Amino acid sequence: MFIALFLTAFLLAGDLYHPYLSGAEATTRATQAAHDGEKATEKNERDATPDMEIPVVTRHTITVKGKELAYVATAGKLPIQNDDGETEAQVFFVAYTVQTSSRETKRPLLFIFNGGPGASAVWLHLGAVGPRIVRMLPDGRMPSPPFNMLDNDTTWLEWADLVFIDPVGTGYSRATKTDLTKKFTTVQGDVDSVGRFIRLYLGRYERWGGPLFLAGESYGAFRAAGLSEYLLEHGIALNGIILISSVMNMQTLSFDQGNELPYALFLPSYTATAWYHRKLPPELQADLDKTLDQAESWAATDYTTALFQGDSLTPEKRREVADKLAEFTGLDAAFIANRNLRIDNRSFVRELLRDRQQMVGYMDSRFTAPDLEPSSHRSFDPTVATIRPPYTDAFNRYIRTELGYKSDQEYFVLGGGIGHWDWEAKNSYADTSDNLRNSFAKNPYMKLFVAMGLFDLATPHFSSTYTLNHLGLPPALRKNISIRHYRAGHMMYLDGDSRRELNRDVKAFVEKALAERP
Repeated sequence: MFIALFLTAFLLAGDLYHPYLSGAEATTRATQAAHDGEKATEKNERDATPDMEIPVVTRHTITVKGKELAYVATAGKLPIQNDDGETEAQVFFVAYTVQTSSRETKRPLLFIFNGGPGASAVWLHLGAVGPRIVRMLPDGRMPSPPFNMLDNDTTWLEWADLVFIDPVGTGYSRATKTDLTKKFTTVQGDVDSVGRFIRLYLGRYERWGGPLFLAGESYGAFRAAGLSEYLLEHGIALNGIILISSVMNMQTLSFDQGNELPYALFLPSYTATAWYHRKLPPELQADLDKTLDQAESWAATDYTTALFQGDSLTPEKRREVADKLAEFTGLDAAFIANRNLRIDNRSFVRELLRDRQQMVGYMDSRFTAPDLEPSSHRSFDPTVATIRPPYTDAFNRYIRTELGYKSDQEYFVLGGGIGHWDWEAKNSYADTSDNLRNSFAKNPYMKLFVAMGLFDLATPHFSSTYTLNHLGLPPALRKNISIRHYRAGHMMYLDGDSRRELNRDVKAFVEKALAERP
C-alpha cells in the first residue's frame, strides 16, 4: 500500500466466543477448525525444523453469491534463510485454500502483498481480497466504533487460492536479530526475501506445477515488478501479475528540483479531484471522462513544453499556462504563478478546499478533514486517519478469534517495523520497470493487469500510464497488458462499487490468462 513519500492487542476470553458470529456458528467453526488443525499439526510436526513455527490451520465456510464456499485458513511463519542455511528472518503469512475434486486440478495461486515500504498485507487482505472484510461505510469512510467484519461476497477466494505475505518489518514478520533488519530494508533485500518465501511456500505446501500470479499494491507493485524477474531467474515463471495503484519508476512521483516529470503526471489527478469537489468551471464539470482526456492531452503537450522551457518562458506564455492550470485544478491562478507553475501534491491537498477550511486526502482525494493549521507544514492524510483504526482493530480480533493465531508481538499495520529504507539508487531514481520489461521478454506468456484509481494523489493513474508506455515493448507483448480505471482512490476497493468491479475485472483477467495458454 502506501508509498514511502506519505508515508495492538485485543484478546477475547475463550476460543469459542466470536464477536461477529452467533454462538452456534462460532462453535461449529471452532469444531471444524480443531479437527483440521489436528491433521495439519501432525504433518507439520513431522516436517518441522528447529527454526520453524508450526502454523495454525482452521476450517471455515461463507456464502458467496448464494453458494456455500468451504475453505481452509493457514496462519503462521516461514523462515527466511541465507545461502548458508542460517535463518535471518521469520515471515508471517495467512493462506486460504479451497479443496478441489481432483488432485490433478490445481486452482490458481495468488501471492499478495501491500507496499509502503512498511505496510502489511492487511489492506488487501481485509479490504478486498480475503473471505472476510472490514465493514466500512459504502464510500469507504470509517464507521463509528466499535468496528465489525462481514463475509466478503466478492472474495477472490471464489476462483483462486490466496497467500497474503507480510514482508520483514511488517505485520508479525521480523528479522531474527535487530542488526539484520537493515538487510531487508533495501530494494533488493526486500525482493530477495519475498522471493525466498515464495519458493519455500511452493515446496512446503506442494504447490509446484500450478498457475501462479502475483498481486501487489503501491510499493507492492514496485516489489512485484522486481520479483517477476527474480523468480524467473530461480526457475519460477508467472502466469500473470496484478498491479493495484502501481509505481515502478520513482522519478514519476518525486517532486525534486530539476525533475519536471511529476508535475505533468499528477495534473489529471488534480483535475479529477477538483471535479469531485465541484471546483471546475461548468464546461469541465459536465463529463469527467472528457475532461480527463483534455487534461491528459494538455499535460503531455503544452504543459510539459512550458515546464521544460523553465526560466526562458515568456511572461505572456507564463500567464497563459497559469490560467489553464487554474481551469484544470480549481486553484487560483495567482497561487499557481507564485509556485512557478509547479504544484506538488502536498500543496494541492491543502489549497484546493482552503476556502472551506478543509484538506483532501493523498490516498483518496474524495476524503476530507478539517485543516486546523492551514499555515503550518504539519498535516496528516485524511485517508489514513479513516482506515487505520478499523483495520487495526479488526485484524487483531480476527487473527485471534477466527484464525486462532495468538502472538504478543505488535502487528505492524503501517510503519513501526522498519527504519531507514535504502533505495539503492545513487544519483538516480529507483526503478523496477526494467525488471518487468525483461520478464516479458523472457516469459512472453506472462500477462499484466493494472488497476488505477482516478482520485489517487499518491500514485496517480497518469504516472502509471507513463511508465507502462515507456517499457519499450514490441506490439506483440504490449497486448499482454490490461488497464482499468476506477472512480475511487489509491485503495479503490474501499468504495463498495469499485471493490465489486475490481473483483470482476481481476477474475476475468486471470481466466483469460489461463485460457490463452498454448
